[in-house]
Amino acid sequence: MHLKAYQRSPHPQRRRRTPKAVLAGYSRSLAELQGKQVPTLRRLAHKLVPRHPAQLIALGFVLAIAAGTGLLMLPAAATGPRPASLLEALFTATSAVCVTGLITVDTPVFWTGFGHAVILVLIQIGGFGVMSFGALLGVLTARRLGLRSRMLAATETKSTGFGDVRRVLVGVLLITVVVETILAVLLMLRFLLGYGYTPGEALWHGVFHSVSAFNNAGFALYSDSLMGFVGDPWVCLPIAGAVIIGSLGFPVLFELRRQYRRPVYWSMHTKIVLAGSAVLLVGGTVFLTAAEWTNTATLGGLPPEDRILGGFFQSVITRTAGFNSVDIGQMHPVSWLGMDILMFIGGGPAGTAGGLKITTFAVLFFILATELRGDTAVNIFGKRLSRAVHRQAITVVLLAIALVTASTMFLMLITDFGQERILFEVVSAFATVGLSTGITAGMPPAGQMVLILLMFIGRLGPVTLGTALALRKRPILYENPKERPLIG
Repeated sequence: MHLKAYQRSPHPQRRRRTPKAVLAGYSRSLAELQGKQVPTLRRLAHKLVPRHPAQLIALGFVLAIAAGTGLLMLPAAATGPRPASLLEALFTATSAVCVTGLITVDTPVFWTGFGHAVILVLIQIGGFGVMSFGALLGVLTARRLGLRSRMLAATETKSTGFGDVRRVLVGVLLITVVVETILAVLLMLRFLLGYGYTPGEALWHGVFHSVSAFNNAGFALYSDSLMGFVGDPWVCLPIAGAVIIGSLGFPVLFELRRQYRRPVYWSMHTKIVLAGSAVLLVGGTVFLTAAEWTNTATLGGLPPEDRILGGFFQSVITRTAGFNSVDIGQMHPVSWLGMDILMFIGGGPAGTAGGLKITTFAVLFFILATELRGDTAVNIFGKRLSRAVHRQAITVVLLAIALVTASTMFLMLITDFGQERILFEVVSAFATVGLSTGITAGMPPAGQMVLILLMFIGRLGPVTLGTALALRKRPILYENPKERPLIG
């Protein structure tokens, strides 16, 4: 009785444990250990996977560039006895995805038809937006979008809300298809009837330059870009029209489609983009035409009407795309400086244009005007501007100036090119314009890597990239006392 009572004792140290009980105890311990490890691994994976829309957009562009680089390195993509090197393929893929147009090899000579097709697809993906393109595929296949996809597409297309993302994506696709189709048909007819191309050649050249123009990429199937068509309005004007449409931005195009008869109802954004585009187009045309009027290496040797056409075309292209109808390397240095300004400003937001965008500089202009007048609030077209927009515009411009300045100084240290040409190249890369004075191919590998980074940062935007690199936001729980230093 005493022994049995001892065995039945409730105390653990006095209870005998059978082999089955011991095995069950080990099983419970193992399960508890696994239960503790699994959440730890999940948390680690959760931290490694980017969650912010800006981070995912940056990752999408990186993956697209990597895929394009791999395809362009295939032997079938190059015409020569050797395939493209890693740097050549990487530079071209980055330029295509970032819709820039800078090249280190001659596009029509170095690449085969397969290589041209890869470049064309990369331009279309980059112009439409990697994340918007993926979200659109989700709309067309699954007929629905999750919250995560809506956030990504809203960030990429600058939509005002998640509810209209599907409508925005379908609208972007519709505008893209319509504009590119019309331009491709016009160019095909011109190449077929005016230059004696075969139907296949005319169609391919029309499609390629249509996609490149609307997406403001600037890639051309001619070694001298479009210099052979400097006096042909049937080629220059349609391409310029497509570039202008693409540079306005999809929000402006959507609003013009809805309210084209009632300008009084246009938003502040639309009015700024339209007014700024008109001023820059006219001012750029007058400036470039006057600066190059007597330069026989560019416009000086052309008839007067062709000089005006060439000045207008280059004014349109300088702010957004990388085509050129005159030899950029032979232009006057003052023209380069003026083009630096036009490239730096760029086109409208949420479109295929590059630069810091018209709205950014318009905000700075109205802030300056307000300070000079001594007013307390910045008013634009009868509406008061939010103070948060002031800080955003100043931040974007200062970051861009710092990046362009540092890149220019670095390239001046490692190359023998002059400051004017290097600054032009840096601004062209950062603004994703693609114009060049002819020094891109002569850059050392380190210089070309700098241009690759500038194209990538310029396509995503300084603020977007900065947000993507930020791991987390720190909440501000207090404010410091207010004080102001002396200015000026």
